[in-house]
Amino acid sequence: MTKRELFAYIEAEYNVTPDYPWLDSPEGAVFRHGDNRKWFALSMPIPRRYVYPGEEGEVDAVNLKCDPVLSAMVRGEAGILPAYHMSKVHWITVLLDGTADDDRLRFLIRHSFELTKSKKRK
Repeated sequence: MTKRELFAYIEAEYNVTPDYPWLDSPEGAVFRHGDNRKWFALSMPIPRRYVYPGEEGEVDAVNLKCDPVLSAMVRGEAGILPAYHMSKVHWITVLLDGTADDDRLRFLIRHSFELTKSKKRK
């Protein structure tokens, strides 16, 4: 899945458009719940050297909230890494360069969305 495909998927599936909160990082896009404003996805370019040692430039990626047990299970799958620039216990990074499986990415987006939605009161 590419960055453009990710944005289109999230908008179609969750009716959420990206928010660009950082003036100094205009490529950083946050996807939030409408009611509680919690992030469930953060799209940004990351240094290629983080993923591919010795390579220059950047690669598009998305950070997703993830249950620690699931995170430990999926990290190491093609295109899924410990979170870049966030808690590596509760977040993962998924590359948007075609290496991660699209169905797995959609599952992880849904998982992140569910983890961050408002809790129902009794």
